[in-house]
Amino acid sequence: MKAIEFQDIEKRFSDGSQTIVALKKTNFSVERGEFIAVIGPSGSGKSTFLTIAGGLQTPTEGTVLINGEPFSQSKEKNRAKMRFEEIGFILQSSKLIPFLTVKKQLLLVDKIKKQKFMETSLFKELGIEKLVDKYPEELSGGERQRVAIARALYNNPSIILADEPTASLDTKKAFDVVKILANETKTKNKATIMVTHDLRMIDFCDRVYLIEDGVLSEVENKKSLISKLES
Repeated sequence: MKAIEFQDIEKRFSDGSQTIVALKKTNFSVERGEFIAVIGPSGSGKSTFLTIAGGLQTPTEGTVLINGEPFSQSKEKNRAKMRFEEIGFILQSSKLIPFLTVKKQLLLVDKIKKQKFMETSLFKELGIEKLVDKYPEELSGGERQRVAIARALYNNPSIILADEPTASLDTKKAFDVVKILANETKTKNKATIMVTHDLRMIDFCDRVYLIEDGVLSEVENKKSLISKLES
């Protein structure tokens, strides 16, 4: 099943008398259980692509579907509800609330949903079960990112959108984070899109897309892509 689908999506911005096409006509979809990487240089349209996928901005033309349901053309209230229920965001920086412990980061989600705390295996799976009473400032960079992943997955979303999730991590922690995302995608049948500059991480992905000047295209040969971008 297609968890997310772009149908003839285009995004344009006005800059004075000029019109900038940030994302040219795009057709794209991700199935449940797929881990997709999107790479490209700065200013290529990656952020536009991801924010449209997450409903944080609307396309100029076209339609985004979430699990077969209209998303981009829905009213903001409905879009926000669907975004909260179906999409987990993982950002470059963990964006944890500094005055809340690890457990209370998740209790905040419960408060919004008006539900009791759900005992979850996420803590153990992510190796943070001993950190639940710690505050963000007491955690390492890798620990904070794993907590951010737990928060993103706690609501059991069908889609994970990860924006440069390894950018601030050392090599070992970066690989650990991507392995976690790959495992969650496969074992829990989620659709994951990871925007990244780190070419070392694309081997974990089922498919890789390159975005250049607002044009999204699937990469057939990962090795040739790496050579092209490194040259």
